[in-house]
Amino acid sequence: MSLFGGVISVSGISFLMFSVMVIAVVGYALGRITIKGINLGSAGVFVIALLFGAFFGDALSASVVQSVDGQAVDISANALKMVENLGLILFVAAVGFIAGPNFFKNLKKNFKSYILLGLVIILSGGLACAACFFIGRGMETDMSEFVALLVGLLAGALTSTPAFSAAKATVAPEYESAVVVGYGIAYLFGVIGVVLFVQLIPKLLKADMDKERALISVVDTGKGEADKDKKKLLEMDGFGFFAFALAAVIGVLVGAIKIPLSSQGLSGTTFSLTTTGGVLLTTLVFGHLGKIGPVSLKIEKKILEVFREFGLMLFLTGAGVAGGSKFVEYFKPVYFLYGVIITILPMVIGFLFAKYVLKLSLFNNLGSVCGGMTSTPALGTLINVTKTDDVASAYAATYPIALIAVVLVAQLLIIGLTSVFGGAPAADAQAACADTLLAVISSVQI
Repeated sequence: MSLFGGVISVSGISFLMFSVMVIAVVGYALGRITIKGINLGSAGVFVIALLFGAFFGDALSASVVQSVDGQAVDISANALKMVENLGLILFVAAVGFIAGPNFFKNLKKNFKSYILLGLVIILSGGLACAACFFIGRGMETDMSEFVALLVGLLAGALTSTPAFSAAKATVAPEYESAVVVGYGIAYLFGVIGVVLFVQLIPKLLKADMDKERALISVVDTGKGEADKDKKKLLEMDGFGFFAFALAAVIGVLVGAIKIPLSSQGLSGTTFSLTTTGGVLLTTLVFGHLGKIGPVSLKIEKKILEVFREFGLMLFLTGAGVAGGSKFVEYFKPVYFLYGVIITILPMVIGFLFAKYVLKLSLFNNLGSVCGGMTSTPALGTLINVTKTDDVASAYAATYPIALIAVVLVAQLLIIGLTSVFGGAPAADAQAACADTLLAVISSVQI
């Protein structure tokens, strides 16, 4: 970027950092606009990031380059992925540390409810995806490509990177681009739809926010004892960076553990918790324990809140700019409509199921819906709306089952619909599906 005849020149990584901060400024300003008590909040950053990617993506690609053998190579995609992943780790780790003290108590109390709700939400999304296939297949010529695009829409509607990766691995190579297109189209409403939902529901139900906060407050934090113990423990630094970084390191390693889902072992289809799941699980344990031997793992809540918001901003920026560069190119109104259906239907069904069948309190319900929809941005909004971090416990309890279920549903949809309507899927995909089903059946029998 060059201004005033080159007097001001910003390029390379400096231009990327400049862009991130510009997106944050404009995004938070947009998110602050409130209409009848509803606003985008942090999701405003995502909207601006998408627009930035659509209109200035080429400028970013031309600026963020690296010289290789005298040739300028575009590294903007990797740079944006670094911004996104750093933000994801900061946000998820902060959520885990904050929710840790209450998580296991809440999980013990509502364990079956969280499993059922996670499955209901994901299965509803899968059925909505299948329904869109039968509605729209008459307008498509290549059924295999249409199935790949719809499963991409499912992954985007549920903002699920693992499902996105699993779908790309399951389809034939020539249809991977269709998965990418579907994911990018649905991701926008997948983020904003859930963000607006968790704001609208308390208002529509005219909820007593103080009463709901009391209902979800599941355990005494024992602050007096914590302060007493804190004096006896060794603090590695005054800000808790040691504990935070240690949890992130262990979490990334845990998330990278691959579990084979096919007879091909690690070279075939595998499942992992991913960075999100690994870091979340580790920080929940760290937050619950509070110490390792004489070393304190406690971090001041105010510091964690800063990490959480800063991480969310970086995550939304990295994901938004990358998605915006492809959004306009592949956008079709009917595909966007499919994405809206796949987002709204499971969210509403999950909420009603939790309210009338599982009898969960409102905040517990909404936190679980965020986890079932695997929506990190919506959790940030819900915490701000409810003014309590206890909703993160419900999110963290429902998230793992939803994470596993959406990966399986994405693969089964591709293999099932493609086999019936688009020709037989690849042999390794069929083997992966068979082995996955056998594993699931065996676990149920046990």
